[in-house]
Amino acid sequence: MEIEGKIIVVLPAREGVSARGTQWKAQSYVIETREQYPRKCCFDVFGADKIEAFNIQSGEDLRVSFDIDAHEYQGRWYNSVRAWKVDRIDPATMQNAMAGAPYMQPAPMGAPAAPAPMGAPAAPAQPQSTEAPFPPQQESGSVDDLPF
Repeated sequence: MEIEGKIIVVLPAREGVSARGTQWKAQSYVIETREQYPRKCCFDVFGADKIEAFNIQSGEDLRVSFDIDAHEYQGRWYNSVRAWKVDRIDPATMQNAMAGAPYMQPAPMGAPAAPAPMGAPAAPAQPQSTEAPFPPQQESGSVDDLPF
């Protein structure tokens, strides 16, 4: 899976020794997406070599590839979001992409869909219903069938 956004928090690195006697190191980061309703995701980088190679800093725009896994401990389940690849995004490219794609209101139900952007695959045609969207108005002037 992938997520794109800005690193907003760099948490302190954690390290220790496993039950088998090998040393380990992990660090967590929080990324915030650049959507109309931004989402935050906390992910881990495991291994001192990867932490050093990725060199993630607060404020950077990144594309993070990660795996999600869950494990059970004492009857409770915990999710793990572990990054395996990090790509830096050029801020100028991101600004141009955001400026070129303004937010579009969704079309009302039953209205024809907006044309897809160039290069995007066309959506399959939806069958059009021949039924009216609302039941016909009754003689009493009431549109609904509520008892009150």
